[in-house]
Order: sequence, then structure tokens, then C-alpha cells
Amino acid sequence: MDIPSKYDPRKAENHWYDYWMQNNYFFSTPDEREPYTIVIPPPNVTGVLHMGHMLNNTLQDVLIRRARLMGKNACWVPGMDHASIATEAKVVAKLKAEGIEKSDLTRDEFLKHAWDWTNEYGGVILEQLKKLGCSCDWNRTKFTMDEDMYQSVIKVFVDLFNKGLIYRGHRMVNWDPEALTTLSDEEVIYEERQGLLYYLSYPIEGSEETVTIATTRPETILGDTAICINPNDERYSHLKGKKVVVPICNRVIPIIEDEYVDIEFGTGCLKITPAHDINDKALGEKHGLETIDIFNANATLNSFGLHYEGKDRFVVRKEISKELEENGFLVKKENYVNKVGTSERTKAVIEPRLSDQWFLKMEDLVKPALKAVLETDEVKFFPKKFENTYRHWMENIRDWNISRQLWWGQQIPAYYYGDGQDDFVVAETREEALQLAQDKSGNRSLALEDLKQDEDALDTWFSSWLWPISVFNGILEPDNKEVNYYYPTSDLVTGPDIIFFWVARMIISGYEYRDERPFKNVYFTGLVRDKQRRKMSKSLGNSPDALKLIENYGADGVRVGLLLSSAAGNDLMFDEDLCQQGKNFANKIWNGFRLLKSWEVADIAQPVSSHIGIEWYKAKFNQTLAEIEDHFSKYRISDALMAIYKLVWDDYSSWLLEIIKPDYQKPIDTATFDAVIELFEDNLKLLHPFMPFLTEEVWQHIAERTPEEALVVAKWPSSVKVNQNLIHEFEFASEVVSGVRNIRKEKNIPNKEELQLSVLNEGSISPKWDVVIQKLTNVSEVTYVENAVDGSLSFRVKNNEYFIPISGAIDVEAEVKKIQEELKYTRGFLKSVQKKLENERFVNNAPEQVIANERKKQADAEAKIETLEKSLASLG
Repeated sequence: MDIPSKYDPRKAENHWYDYWMQNNYFFSTPDEREPYTIVIPPPNVTGVLHMGHMLNNTLQDVLIRRARLMGKNACWVPGMDHASIATEAKVVAKLKAEGIEKSDLTRDEFLKHAWDWTNEYGGVILEQLKKLGCSCDWNRTKFTMDEDMYQSVIKVFVDLFNKGLIYRGHRMVNWDPEALTTLSDEEVIYEERQGLLYYLSYPIEGSEETVTIATTRPETILGDTAICINPNDERYSHLKGKKVVVPICNRVIPIIEDEYVDIEFGTGCLKITPAHDINDKALGEKHGLETIDIFNANATLNSFGLHYEGKDRFVVRKEISKELEENGFLVKKENYVNKVGTSERTKAVIEPRLSDQWFLKMEDLVKPALKAVLETDEVKFFPKKFENTYRHWMENIRDWNISRQLWWGQQIPAYYYGDGQDDFVVAETREEALQLAQDKSGNRSLALEDLKQDEDALDTWFSSWLWPISVFNGILEPDNKEVNYYYPTSDLVTGPDIIFFWVARMIISGYEYRDERPFKNVYFTGLVRDKQRRKMSKSLGNSPDALKLIENYGADGVRVGLLLSSAAGNDLMFDEDLCQQGKNFANKIWNGFRLLKSWEVADIAQPVSSHIGIEWYKAKFNQTLAEIEDHFSKYRISDALMAIYKLVWDDYSSWLLEIIKPDYQKPIDTATFDAVIELFEDNLKLLHPFMPFLTEEVWQHIAERTPEEALVVAKWPSSVKVNQNLIHEFEFASEVVSGVRNIRKEKNIPNKEELQLSVLNEGSISPKWDVVIQKLTNVSEVTYVENAVDGSLSFRVKNNEYFIPISGAIDVEAEVKKIQEELKYTRGFLKSVQKKLENERFVNNAPEQVIANERKKQADAEAKIETLEKSLASLG
């Protein structure tokens, strides 16, 4: 088979992905094998591939491909999340561009537009993942709005409601005025922002006196219904029982007393606006205050905003502060930094808002999930440090607001049949709801058309939390063959930023609906950042085009580039040069293979050096395999790749191929060639999870293969006992080779010029490796001597000293001068190290490792001085 002179990533990627798909290598169905299951963190249906996806899915693919090679029934379930807020925003924007307002459409009309948009634009990311090489079982692709997934969510809602865990309550919620929906506490991101603290004076009713309060939101005074003082604050004892007049709106409100007020903060007087602050709401309920909501849903002011009606809250803030100042109510303004809640999706500033919403009680649900991670280790976190984050959130959990004021999503299955607060039922179907409504109301004349379903949709995460169960239809059919085989899944790979949104909630639902963990291990990736440690984002323009990177460096090059710098749980400082490094690695493997296949093979005797080299590499391979297995067990995926990288680049390419390379225009013996091909194939097996395309391409060029013999389904190498002696012997021999090569380089001795090497074998090193040393250094013979060889250049490897007689090409006088200068420098260096070690303060206070490093420097310098002195003596 002809081997192209250059590796063409694009051609190989298209060819082999099609080949894998045609042969159903990614397909999984329950059988007698051990399952290995991963469910993809479903990307938003609106999403396109970015660097975070690239990292996360490369890691998943590495794990799934390795499991497949290990003979497990590897099942990677792909899918997408319907992303209520993001998708609805996209559809609303599209409709607006066409001159259509959402408010002009019925729910069904809007959903038709949403499905049209989803079918046209959604799912792009899954096709992009194929470009990366992701080996998902695409036949299993799920979408959280698929009929069975939808019904699973509805069934769970009804079940939790019937268990008394879901309730409807009038609560203060996080309101996103841009998306026009509530958000859970976890979807609110708090940012420090520079603002102003406004000091406002309120006239005391029937008096010339005023009281001053401090607020960051002067626009909300229009919703004030009390001023609160601390009963222990003597400054305001004379105000007890009095009333104040709210500036501008002239509403008369009481002065109330409560120890909640911090005497030290601001002026010690607090304006109470129950409709727009959660703490004010609590005080309002305690003291029976009126609640006045001054905002519309989009955060413009309503009729309670008087002449500011229809204006945005931030516009009003500026205008009302000016009006307050003009009318003498603004005492002063101060710069003030405070934490502002923003929407995780739209970035809009969150507005606290009173609303009827649906909540899920979490207090009891979290208990098994807490125990699984923090006590029994049923679910293991890698890195373990994220257990503390998990503990903090779970132990301080609040009820989950699960309703959203959106149409795109699973519609809440609550049906209203009257005007009373409790005139509703919850059921999986309208027909069941009718029966329940008739029973509850006692009104048998109620008909289907009398029922009005709740307009709200469920939080997107309320579908995602069921993902590991629902993708195997484990909610609708809890005892089906698939869920019993694949669940619990094996590994979850995700980012720590959704540990609350998704990871914790999946563990909760796993124990609630399967009485079992949803996965055994959670591997948290870091965030992908740029070289300046900034988070990658469109606004900063620092996020490279993922597909462009694949085009420039090949999918394997990008995968390697990402993983080389991606330690578990630590942020990745992405540098495009790493992708170039990955591409260079691919070319190195390709060129090494071409070199191997370019040699003529003959049935001749195997050189001793080749036999020794092959035996050494087998030992080195098995040592590295053991390291790789250990790295995988600890989810140090980048360390596993680095171990393989060094094995292939250094040990295989730089050492083994040089050891077994035949002389110019001479053939290689069959035994050596076959052995090296076998070792090379083992290298490809280790590399395949990381570089699937290149390795399959090379594998198929080595020999004609049937589909059953493809690399994607080959057998992962088995661990055998490592011959440590061979490894230690090689390490010593390699230092000798480096010593000879250094002398050649320093003295400009051509490689083709044969040298002689004499050894003062004080370390009693076996001469077995001499044939390898001779071949790699072009040494004609290795002679063992009893004394130092005069007129020679020398170097030391541990206890042994090596001598190379100088040829006429070397200027002895210049060499002596050079050694004297090096000797002078080394003596000076030794003196500085000794001085440091003689300093008692340094020795007593420095870390043990630092002291050890300094002592090693001392020993190395002393050994080098001894060698240089002998070299000087031998040169006369």
C-alpha cells in the first residue's frame, strides 16, 4: 500500500469518520459485556462549538474510546437541551425582525415558530462534534423536548406534587426583565459594581423636621410603605409612633420599629419597600404593611410611578435623583460599591419581584445525595476539592423555583377550574385533570373546555436533572432492559460552574427515582482561558473559531493541544501554539512510520543491538502503560497523554528507531522489523483515544485490515511485569551516548569520524550495552582500562569515567584554556553553594526540598570539578 509523503488530516478525518459510522462501531446495545456509559452534558440547541465544548467532549471521547478498546460495551449518549430562555429569545428576535410580536401569537402559534427554528438551526453543534471525532452512539441522540423526554418531566412533576414536595406559593423571586421570567437562585450571578448611595430626606408629618435615609435605588421610593428604625437607637426615640411623607408621591407612611435595622449602616433609618426587596417583604409581612409594586414586567415603571410611567428603571433613577435634588430632598450622594444580581443568561440586572410561582421542597430530597458524595463515596469527585463546594450548597439549599414565564419548554401540568386560590389540580393529561377537578369540586358538569392549563413552563434544569435516567426511558418504564443495563452510568465529564444547576440535582433525582447514584465518577474540567488568564468570550474577541482550528491543525492536533495543558479541575490557559505542537506530533508519528516502511526487509541475522533495544523498549512500554493506567484511575487525562507523548517522541522515535535503524542502503532483519511493527501497533493503541484519526490512518496503512480488525475496536494492551533492570541499564547507556555526542558537538568532530572509547569501570557496569553505545555514537570499540587515559577528553557517568583520545583536529592549547575557564566558573559556583549551606539561618529555615536541592548542586559541582581536573591533567 502506497504511503503518502504527508499526512493529510482533512482527508483522513472525513474518510475514517464515515468508515466508523458505516460499520456501526459506536452503536451499543445491552449484551453480556460490562457496560461503560457516558451521557453527554447536553449542549443548548442554540449552541455552536466553542473551546469549552472542545475540551469537555475531547475528554469524554478519550474515556469512551479507551473503554471500547478495553472490551467494554461503550455507550456514549449524545443529545441537546431545549434551553428555554436562550431559544425563546432567539425565536422572539427572529419574529421581531419579521414584524411579529410574541404577544400577538397564541401559544401554539409561537411553539410552531419555535419548532421551525429548532429544526432549521438547532443541532448544528452535534454535527460539529463529529468533526472533532466524537464517537457517540448517534442512534441514541436525545432532545429534552422529545415526546418521551417531555412526558418523563410531566410524570415527575405530578409525582412530586402528589408527594407534597411541589407547591405553589406567592414569593419574592428573581425576575429577569429582559427574558420576562423568573430565575432560580443559582441562575443569578452577583457582580461588584460601582454605584451611588443617595441620602434622601423625608419630612415628618405635621413638623418641620425631616429624617434621612440612604438608598442605592431612589426610584423605589414610589413603592415605600414605611420607614423603619431600631428601637434601641436613641437618636430616633423621639420619632416613635410618628409618620413621614414620601417625597414626590406625597404618600403618608408610618415609622415602625424593628431590631433588624443596623444602627451602624447608613443613617440608621431604613426605607421599607415590600414589593422590591426580600428583606423588606419579610418586615412588611411582620408589621402588616401595604405592598406597592411600581414595576411592569420589563422593569419600566407602572402607574404607581406617576409621571415616570413607561420609563425604564435606570432612566428613572437618573431623572428622579435630579427631581429630588431640585426639590431639596437629596441631601448628598456618595460612591458606593455593591453586589448586583445579574441574569446568567441575558446579563440583565435582576429585579426582586412578588409572584405566584411553583417551588420544589429540597430539604429532604438532598439528604441521600449529600451522603453519597460526602460519606459513602458512592459518587466520587475528581478533583476532590469540589466536594467542599458541593457540601456548602447542599447544606444551605433553598426550595427550587421551577416555574418560568416562558412558552418554550414543558408546560406545567396544573389545571385551573375556578377562581379560588386552591381551585386547581395537577395531572399528566387533561382527561385525568378533568376527573380530579370533578372529584375535588364536586361539580360533575365540569368539562374539558372549563379547564385552563397553567401558562408557565418548567425550568430547563427540571428536565436536565433527569437526563441519565430519561435518556434510557427510565422514568416512563422504570424496569426496562436498557435502563437496568446502562444505569448507573460510569463517568460524567462537566464543568464546575454547573455543579449546582446540574450535577447535584442529577444525584438528587437519581436517588429519588432509581434509589441509586446516576454515575460513579464526576470529572470536573477547568475553564478554558486565554494566555492572559481571561475567560474566553465573544465580547473580548479572545475565543478562537473551533472549526477553524480543526481546519488549520487537524482534529487530532487540536485535541492534543487542548489536553497537553489541561490538568483536572484547573483552568486551561489555551495557546494556539499547543495545537501546532499537536500537529507536529502527528507529523512525527507519520514520518516515523514512513521511515520504518521505507526499509528493505531481509531474512538475515538480528543484530545484538537491535535485540537489546527491542527488549528495553518492551520494558519501557510496560512501565509507561502502568503510569498511564494510574493516571486514568485518577482522571489525570493530560498526564496520561504526556506519558504517551514522551514514550512515542523520546523513547520510540529518538531512541528505538535509531538503535534498530539499518546501515545506509542495507536491509533490516525480519525479526527486528516484525517486533518493531508490533510495538508500533501497541503505541497506536495507546494513542488512539487521543488521536483517533491519525492512528486509524496509520493502522490501516500497516496492513490490509477487515472491519473487525480496525483500530477503533482493537484490544488495549495488557499490563505485564516490568523489567526494571533493563530500564536502569538503558538510562545509564543513554547518558554515555549523550556524553560522547556532547564531546562531538563541543569539539566539532564530524559524526562520520569513528571514535575510540575507553572506560574506567568503577561502577562495575555490564558491557551488554556497549554494542548499542557503539552504534549510536559511531565508536569503533569500547575498551576497559584500569587507569585514566592520558591525552584524552573525558566525561563521567555516575562512578564510571569515559575517555576519548583526542585527534589531530583538536587544538589542545585552546581546549586546555576552555577547561580552565570552566573549572574556574564551577569552583566559583561551588563556593557560593557551600556558603549558603554554611549559613545556619538558611539551613534551619529553608524547606527540606530546597536544602536537598542545594546539596545536590554541591555534589554535582564537586564531581564536575574532579572530571575537569582529570581532563586537564590528561591533556598535559
